[in-house]
Amino acid sequence: MSPGKFSFIFNIFFLSTFIFLLSCTKKEKNYFEAISLNDVKLSKPIPGEWRYDRDEKFQTFEDFQKMEKIKPEAGKNSIYLQPIGTFNDLQKKEIQLTQEYLKIYFQLETKVLPALSNDIFPKSVRRIFKDGQEQILAGYVLNNVLIKRKPKDAIVLMGITERDLFPKPEWNYVFGLASYQDGVGVTSMYRFANGNLSESNFNKSLERLIKISSHEIGHMFGISHCLHANCVMNGTNHLPETDSHFARACSFCQQKLSSSNKYNNKKRLIDLKQFFEKYHLNTELSRTQQDVNLFE
Repeated sequence: MSPGKFSFIFNIFFLSTFIFLLSCTKKEKNYFEAISLNDVKLSKPIPGEWRYDRDEKFQTFEDFQKMEKIKPEAGKNSIYLQPIGTFNDLQKKEIQLTQEYLKIYFQLETKVLPALSNDIFPKSVRRIFKDGQEQILAGYVLNNVLIKRKPKDAIVLMGITERDLFPKPEWNYVFGLASYQDGVGVTSMYRFANGNLSESNFNKSLERLIKISSHEIGHMFGISHCLHANCVMNGTNHLPETDSHFARACSFCQQKLSSSNKYNNKKRLIDLKQFFEKYHLNTELSRTQQDVNLFE
């Protein structure tokens, strides 16, 4: 083959590859531009809410791209859930559905490990809160329980406890806590059902658990608190504030997550719709359907 002909073929190949990549980028951009129409502007915070007395910096997509963060890679691309405590059948069901949801939300294999006993917590990290329930120091769960038990193929290990958590002696409680560099986090189920999970409050508790779990894991993937729109990545101080936030990630946060996890955005959207439909989470189903409608 002559040098001129080789150069011509190489240029054609390079141009085709460039056009293909440009096309993929344009498709992704069009997806996020489309769903941004369904982003709901944040309301002005009121006293007691997370944003009221916090001055957080807006994380741009460029900020996210530049920061060091964990990403799925060959041999290290599974999410694990580690139940800690004694769980009844309804609680076990809630964990199983959370596993199913997180697999869809992050488009990564998600597995549940055998439960650990509360006996792993020494007296020094336990306290009795003012309303009588026992609380566990959240940092101990991360540093002394989860890190040493993280499977080799785990990108994230998320503990789920049936006991209440507290992060510091001066704090009343915390829903969840994560170590972003280590890829471990913990969420407590206790307050999501007021300490008494039943058939009547199951769906409300499940919504809260999938929100807090996906929020904490979202942090592990490098996404800061969202200041763009109503979003699962909004900071929260209490359950009414959590309930006011969507399980849906806004267009900005979806773009960040998708750039790291490299999934098919429309497939994920359909998977989420089917999950909400199957388990009768009708408020979230309605929001997801609005996004689906943009592509039908």
